[in-house]
Amino acid sequence: MTCSSDLVFNAAITQPYVETDAISPLNVYGCSKALAEKGVLQACPTSLVIRTSGFLSPWDEYNFVTIALRQLSAGEEFLAAQDIIVSPTYVPDLVNASLDLLIDGETGLWHLANKCEISWANLTRLVAKTPGVSVKNIIALPTQQLGFIAPSRTYSVLNSSRGELMPGLEDALSRYCDECQI
Repeated sequence: MTCSSDLVFNAAITQPYVETDAISPLNVYGCSKALAEKGVLQACPTSLVIRTSGFLSPWDEYNFVTIALRQLSAGEEFLAAQDIIVSPTYVPDLVNASLDLLIDGETGLWHLANKCEISWANLTRLVAKTPGVSVKNIIALPTQQLGFIAPSRTYSVLNSSRGELMPGLEDALSRYCDECQI
């Protein structure tokens, strides 16, 4: 099994990407993931390749959600893109679903992300409201004003045509906050 990324897509469509959609990465990281997918599946056609999206985990102090909560809880401003739409992934859900697929002997491409279609700015608002952190310091900006160096896509929501194995985002955020004791 190997993991890949939603960054293999270029946001040419505005409906959730499924496993059979054509890939067309916009940046070096996306290209490296696309090449890795191809190489792994060519070397071992019975491999399992999991595409996923922006991670959140209570054990990773550098993921988007943890950084947002830390800054907002400290009364600091937090900048978030209002025009990039994603499907975030709670790492414990990803691990459980990936292990289920491995145990079941599944192969090929699978998309695994928590069920949701949300902008980074709205994710920040939702995350802050879950533990009751103030949202007044969230600054939602268009991507162009955030100064990203690498080209970015504005839509990379993942869905699966093979099966829905992941719970909704709100459920995942609730468990995230429980685990973090927020």
